[in-house]
Amino acid sequence: MLQGIFRRVGNVLRGRATLDDDTIEELEAALVMADVSAPIAREIVEELRRRAEGARVTDDEGLLELLRDEVCERLEPFEGELVLASEPPTTIMVLGVNGTGKTTTIAKLAHFFRSQDMSVLLAAADTFRAAAIEQLQVWGQRVGCEVVAQKMGADPGAVMFDALDAAKARGIDVVIADTAGRLHTKVNLMEELRKMGRIVERATGRPADERLLVIDANTGQNAIIQAREFNQAIGVTGIAVAKLDSTAKGGALLSLTAELAIPIKVVGVGEKPGDLVPFCARDFADGIV
Repeated sequence: MLQGIFRRVGNVLRGRATLDDDTIEELEAALVMADVSAPIAREIVEELRRRAEGARVTDDEGLLELLRDEVCERLEPFEGELVLASEPPTTIMVLGVNGTGKTTTIAKLAHFFRSQDMSVLLAAADTFRAAAIEQLQVWGQRVGCEVVAQKMGADPGAVMFDALDAAKARGIDVVIADTAGRLHTKVNLMEELRKMGRIVERATGRPADERLLVIDANTGQNAIIQAREFNQAIGVTGIAVAKLDSTAKGGALLSLTAELAIPIKVVGVGEKPGDLVPFCARDFADGIV
């Protein structure tokens, strides 16, 4: 699934029996090229050298296995499951900047819940782009979910309210809401998200059960900046990683979790509705070669 994410990292270690200064320098550079921040890359390499010396590892496969273990141990505490409310509807606000794969991720989430015999309603609350509403309606048809939508420019909070009202009336299990990825200013965007959050809380008696931030695995360190901003605005409960295929580097996950300690909940590994899997630190770590 994740084969090749850190291929360059693996190539540095192949054929190397020890971690000499040149290898360490190359490994740090390869980790940074895979979107790991420089401080985290340095920590990983230093820990790898300590482990290799302690275990007296003298072959490249042993070094690679130690590296896999180090990456896995850093990410395992952040494996997370999607939260389901004890009293439906479960409300999921899907966050993220335009172009990260939000709409596709929403469709995959809907398919995931539908495959577990749950009813799902989609809310087209990104009303600032006509294309966003249309795309969600197309995906709704594909995965068999009704979409609550209004015209472009409508109040996103009103769409959220209508969706929750409809969900209660129809006994819907899960409401998944798209949200705007860009407004005229960042301040407007974040205030709009807070407003939607307040509407959810008034309607259900609790905050949105998931405030799921979609990040593009190819975004690199920009993913951390995005996570900081959305987390400050509404309190991100989990990360959904989009486009994590053989071409993605994905190292920013190590930096993001180290800084913000937000769980990684699901990973998109393809374009089909069923191409969404729970995040597994071991699978990610095994993808370094």
